[in-house]
Amino acid sequence: MANPSVILSGFADEAANQKTAEQQFAAFAALGLEYYSIRFIDAGNGVKNVMQLTRSEIGKIRRWQGEYGLNVATLGSPIGKVKLLDVDDGTANRYVPFKKYLEKDVQKACELAHAFETKLIRGFSFYHPRGTDPWEHIPQVVDQLGQIAETCHRSDLTFGLEVEANLVGQNADLLAEIHRQVNHPALVLIFDAGNLITQGFTRDEVFEQYLKMKKGLGWLHIKDYCNPTPLQRTTEVDEEALKHFVPADIGESGHEAILRDLKETVPRLERKLKRRGIAGVFLDLEPHVKGGGQFGGFSGPDGFGVALRGLCRVLDYVGLGYHLRDFDDIRVARGF
Repeated sequence: MANPSVILSGFADEAANQKTAEQQFAAFAALGLEYYSIRFIDAGNGVKNVMQLTRSEIGKIRRWQGEYGLNVATLGSPIGKVKLLDVDDGTANRYVPFKKYLEKDVQKACELAHAFETKLIRGFSFYHPRGTDPWEHIPQVVDQLGQIAETCHRSDLTFGLEVEANLVGQNADLLAEIHRQVNHPALVLIFDAGNLITQGFTRDEVFEQYLKMKKGLGWLHIKDYCNPTPLQRTTEVDEEALKHFVPADIGESGHEAILRDLKETVPRLERKLKRRGIAGVFLDLEPHVKGGGQFGGFSGPDGFGVALRGLCRVLDYVGLGYHLRDFDDIRVARGF
């Protein structure tokens, strides 16, 4: 019987020095990847977030990705990375009235997901006012994310909620409760060990956080962290100051234990996802090995290759299957 298998993908903008579409696609094709998540990209008119792309740019990107044999794994949208309340809390985060946000931004994300033929939209759980307890804001977040999930559901899409510092859903306890209360088939959770270790969680605590998210899990982001100075547990993280991201095989998060447990979960999760038209269980590389920030990170083509090989070493070690392009794929592409 074949081992369970995951689908490898990644944020392609991290692999391109100038973030041009062809740099991104050439790097991913050379690495053997067949899927990518689209976030920032230059289609000839400067670097833009995917949410700002024009119809003409979308057409060009679709044509180029086809030439490189790539498909979109997820729409790397910033949906949910706005203020929950119109409060001046000393941050530069923007506030948009929710009704307008749902009708404009969320609907635009759904349209883009269809344009790029992906079923998955990456998103977030809103910024609560700095200095307040995120648990206080659960009712409003549940209401708003429920409406986002329903909007995605009506478009036959699935919304993934990423665990990340400084947002209401900054840890597994909060995200699991949000997922439980929203209770919608179009809302899943995205586990990211690196986003937890940078908040001061220990290796054992990161694994516990993963276990708490398992029930609502949709897919995983793969990044890790190794700070020469141990991090203190905090509820607020200066994301622009984080400079010690590393590949999954040498970090502090314990990806070996996480992926070994995931191996047993993949068959059940894959069946669940395929019922929603999703190809399988994605491991989405977001390595940040040359630096990270609030709205993205960078690895370069060399750093991304190192991060991919590091992930593959862990997958090989735990016996979790994956596929990279080989000569047979090239023969098929050439019509042999």
